[in-house]
Amino acid sequence: MPLQGVCWFLCCRQGFSLLGRDYGEKEEEAPFELRNKEDLTPNGRSPAEVTVSQPTRTANGTNGHTVSEVNEEMKSLVIEKSKMGLEEEPEVLVKGWLLREVRGNWIKQRRYWFMLSQDSLDYYTGPEKGARRLGTLVLTNLCSVIWPDKQTYKETGHWSITVYGRKHCYRLYTKHFNEAVHWACAIQKIIDTKAPVETPTQLLIRDIEENKFNPEAVEHMYQHNPILKYTQGPLYAPLLPFPYGSLEHTYHSGKGYGSVREEAVKLFNCLQQLESAWEPVPIIQGVLQTCLDLRPLRDEVYCQLVKQTSYTPAPYTAAHLRYWQLLTCMSCTFLPGPTVLKYLRFHLKRIQSQSPESEMDNYASFISEALEKTKCRECVPSWEEIQMLMSRQEMLCTVHYPGPLSCQLYISSHTTANEVVRRMQEKLGLQESKNTFALYEQNALWEQPVAGSALIADILTRFENLSTKESESESQWKLCFKLYCLLDPDSISVDSIEYLFLFEQCHEMVVRGQLPVCEEDLHVLASLRLQCLMGDFSTHAPCPPLEELFSGHVLESRVLMSLSAPQTLPPCQVAAQGCPTTQRFHTGLLAGALWSHTATAAHKQKVEQDMRLRSRLKEEGATVMVSILEHWKGLAGYSRRDSMAAYLTIARQWSGFGCTLYEVDFYISSTGSFSQKLWLGVAATSVSLYRQGEAEALESFPYGQICSYGVSNSNTFKITAGDRDLLFETTKLTEIMQLMNAYFSAIHRQQGKGQDADITITESTEVGFHHLALTQTPTLLELPSHPV
Repeated sequence: MPLQGVCWFLCCRQGFSLLGRDYGEKEEEAPFELRNKEDLTPNGRSPAEVTVSQPTRTANGTNGHTVSEVNEEMKSLVIEKSKMGLEEEPEVLVKGWLLREVRGNWIKQRRYWFMLSQDSLDYYTGPEKGARRLGTLVLTNLCSVIWPDKQTYKETGHWSITVYGRKHCYRLYTKHFNEAVHWACAIQKIIDTKAPVETPTQLLIRDIEENKFNPEAVEHMYQHNPILKYTQGPLYAPLLPFPYGSLEHTYHSGKGYGSVREEAVKLFNCLQQLESAWEPVPIIQGVLQTCLDLRPLRDEVYCQLVKQTSYTPAPYTAAHLRYWQLLTCMSCTFLPGPTVLKYLRFHLKRIQSQSPESEMDNYASFISEALEKTKCRECVPSWEEIQMLMSRQEMLCTVHYPGPLSCQLYISSHTTANEVVRRMQEKLGLQESKNTFALYEQNALWEQPVAGSALIADILTRFENLSTKESESESQWKLCFKLYCLLDPDSISVDSIEYLFLFEQCHEMVVRGQLPVCEEDLHVLASLRLQCLMGDFSTHAPCPPLEELFSGHVLESRVLMSLSAPQTLPPCQVAAQGCPTTQRFHTGLLAGALWSHTATAAHKQKVEQDMRLRSRLKEEGATVMVSILEHWKGLAGYSRRDSMAAYLTIARQWSGFGCTLYEVDFYISSTGSFSQKLWLGVAATSVSLYRQGEAEALESFPYGQICSYGVSNSNTFKITAGDRDLLFETTKLTEIMQLMNAYFSAIHRQQGKGQDADITITESTEVGFHHLALTQTPTLLELPSHPV
């Protein structure tokens, strides 16, 4: 019988033993099976040649090598210079004196002669022939260089470069900046020319992909490569290659992360702790958070989980199913890279074929479906979501809508705001409405529409995180389903639930002080609100607080105006007002004491003013409440339907009814500059500018006149109408953009059903701007919640 096999590994992958050594294996623990040439695959490679055992480490932490072995290994990675003559020395690219940081009992710098070749960075005792070589840093594509920085120069008086290798880190110093840059450039250039280093796991993943239709070959690989299978021992090096001394972790240094390579090894230890953990959720959250912060580790954790779910000794025990539970959470949070994704899918199918109708089969099926839907998450899943994923169940989400009413929907980790809006419309019978709806994030002080592609699970997680940081009054976050684009308010039937939506959202504008009507009408509106909520007036009926019926801004403005009116002053104060301030006191020794006395008096005066303001607000509030109650008494017999109709009749008297108001600083335009607070009203047909509290618009721009709109910089919104440019300073940039997008899209949809569309939103090369162009095919950007 001919000797089995030809070691393709030695032919095609020279240096594998060194690579195995790099990842913790002893050379003698990496046997290779020989095969006949006839057994090779069509591409000339054997299907199962790479055999790597689990990394081992001796008690002294030297990976099973003594110091002499380490030196021998360093020599083996490059040409044996000590055995060469001068004429055989490799080409030296850069050489010169540098200071190297040496760490002993204290940190000190020593001067050495450095030589850079195509393979390594070496340093010697001196430049003379026969000088003793003191160390070598082998250069591979995983090495990295930190360039000189000013901070180190200020601290040490030297320019510094740092070179990271597999086992060594050289911190080098020179007094000349150009010399430091020259060394850094030369070293980086060599690193960039090196071929990518592949780990044993990567090579095996590639072989499995190439032989996935050959079950015998794949089984042979698993049987002869322990690195692919479950292990109880620790991992001392990542399964995938990461740069030495990677700088990616420095952006998260505040969270206590080390290098990516170090974190990869720590994560495997966390995975193993799952088997014995009484409560696995905190560990799962910690692993997911690390993967969220350090993106390169996502593929590494997937590979570690595939390893730990392959050939498990007791696969059906609760301890080992924890790996499947974490894999489920990973699959609903992050997608792996293309290569690892193929490997994962192959692993899941293999498990399903080997263990049908088992818990592992159920998890594998769930994960396969999740991978088809998963998008990268913004937040790590909440405690509740992780518990639901561990049992492969959906979770309940409460959605509020005007009334105040709410309903509960089952959602998964992949449910978007668009899906919830569609289900809410079906549940409430609003599918045929001409208006559009959206989800809003809301608490007592703040409200914002949710983007249509946003994941509901991310929003609920954010609510959970905010509730631990904010006060109780601010932490009552909820999801609300509301009207978004009021396209045709006249089509809303008085008896429909959509009419209730319109009534409630109109009242929200009134309470926020965004309905510019006279104060008498505000009293009437508040009484109609009471009639709608409570029915006919009764002295025994519990009355809501004034802030739920009447605008606090209007009340405060009136009180402030009364307090700012001129008051009669004593004669001494009148006389003092006529004296120049600069002549009252002379600067000198008493200036400090006089300033302190003046500051104390000013503080006391401010406290008195605040007390007077609160007292006046209380008095004015009581007066307003009496007026509201008098109007309420006159509404006896009004039904709930009649009260809402009367309320909206008053509100419709404002020409801007139905628009959404945003507070802006209209600070510059083509016709002049302003620095006052204004309202920007975005409606179904136009964009208008209002002075706050005034019913008549300063200017109005129909959408047909708007040429472009978008974000000019971090807090400036720009609209171009004809030959005019209008700039607004606001914190609501995204909301204004989304709402205008939605209205323009609705215009296109309506025009497309009838006449030809004459304008279309297209994306310009200028970041953040939308230009209106003549075309018939609308290109829509991200719209909140409702697919318009």
